[in-house]
Amino acid sequence: MLTESYFASISGPPLANNTAIARDAGIYEHTLHPNHATTAVLKKSSVPRNGLAASSSHVFAAQDDKSTVHVYAWPKGSQEAIVTFSERIRTIALQDDVLFLGTQDGRLIAWETCTGRQVTTPACHVQAVSCIATTPYHIITGSDDSNINVWALPRLLELDSTIEHEPERTLADHRAAITSLAITQSINPDTALCVSASKDKSCVIWNYASGTALRTLLLPTAPLSICLDPCARAVYASTDDGSLYAIELFDDKALVGPRSEEDSSMAVQVSTAFGAAPQEAGPASCLAVNYDGTVLLSGHPRGQILRWDLSTRTDSTELASLNAAVSNLVFTSPFPEEQKTVAAAVVKPFMGSRAYNFTAQLPADVAAAGSSSSSISGSEPSRFSRMLGTKGLPADFLEAGIMAFQQTDNSAVVGAVSSSSGGDGGGDDDLEALRKENEALREVIAEQRALQKKTLEKYLGTQPGKAT
Repeated sequence: MLTESYFASISGPPLANNTAIARDAGIYEHTLHPNHATTAVLKKSSVPRNGLAASSSHVFAAQDDKSTVHVYAWPKGSQEAIVTFSERIRTIALQDDVLFLGTQDGRLIAWETCTGRQVTTPACHVQAVSCIATTPYHIITGSDDSNINVWALPRLLELDSTIEHEPERTLADHRAAITSLAITQSINPDTALCVSASKDKSCVIWNYASGTALRTLLLPTAPLSICLDPCARAVYASTDDGSLYAIELFDDKALVGPRSEEDSSMAVQVSTAFGAAPQEAGPASCLAVNYDGTVLLSGHPRGQILRWDLSTRTDSTELASLNAAVSNLVFTSPFPEEQKTVAAAVVKPFMGSRAYNFTAQLPADVAAAGSSSSSISGSEPSRFSRMLGTKGLPADFLEAGIMAFQQTDNSAVVGAVSSSSGGDGGGDDDLEALRKENEALREVIAEQRALQKKTLEKYLGTQPGKAT
């Protein structure tokens, strides 16, 4: 059965002196399916909103009102490093092996966790960076100054030190601090959607690739957190009065796209909530949707984590009750991408001129195949291990490569002759002559291949495929 997990972080002082809860617990790993359970506890962290990120090997946690980030090795569950920066960190986000950090002074920091390279931008926001959203090609930053900056990831990580780090564009339709961002992973400029939430009681749907505001959503009170359906079909928002809203983007009255009947300048009033948090729990400070869009989780100031069934939109059920305010909920993918290498450990950031080294481990099944244990068990060594254990290239690989190159060249020659034989403007005699010429060329090619093979065997040794 499919296993689906998520991380929950807490911040602030304990709510009660509860001895049943692990001491100094700051981050919890929970299994959602098939049964809800706590599988790991990471200690010594107090994580602000939008301050938690997780990969397949590590968990990164910013610390409340501090300039440090705690790094945990996952699934070992141990703290690997404490990384200190020159400015107070407000928010973080992870894209591949690069951790992006938003500072209190309005800067964006990019930290390559595998090499230690650090890139710091100028203070392009005049106030603190409050939230970050990432795609493989863009970084979106929201700030307390009400602006949203769109950054090109390749330019931000450019190795040329003379490159100026400036955002591609600024999205400036809000009139108060940005509280949350949600973004699609589409690489098509036409479907590059981003949703921003602000204390001005509105959410704006953007095409961040063009900088166009597609639709403005007006809410009764200020939104605290938003998230997108995995297929970008709906936006889910929690507000400071405890309500939860679901805004469908492509239903019968589509808000965006070619089926939308209204002009994009027309604001939409959202008034009907699909649910409300219990009064004793408080308004949801963070939201997360699972991978198939059927379950919405909400974290609350009194420590509750609630589950909402999006297929029926029924009342919530309590999954967990933690001993501090829940500040972040982050799902891990049940289908992680296969990685060719795995970082053995994170490299602390370093500013200045230096040679950066990339250190990683090969997957166990690749590295172990063909080792002494494989030879003892009698298993066939892998292609990788054979190449690793041979000086130069193995003989059969070299022979196959040379023959492949020659076969490609000869096929091109034969193809050209065959094309000429099918041309018009000649009689039966001309066609017959071309066919004979083609057969003669094939015989020459066959002789060349045989000669090449004998020469290669003589060079490699008396027996084909074995080097002396």
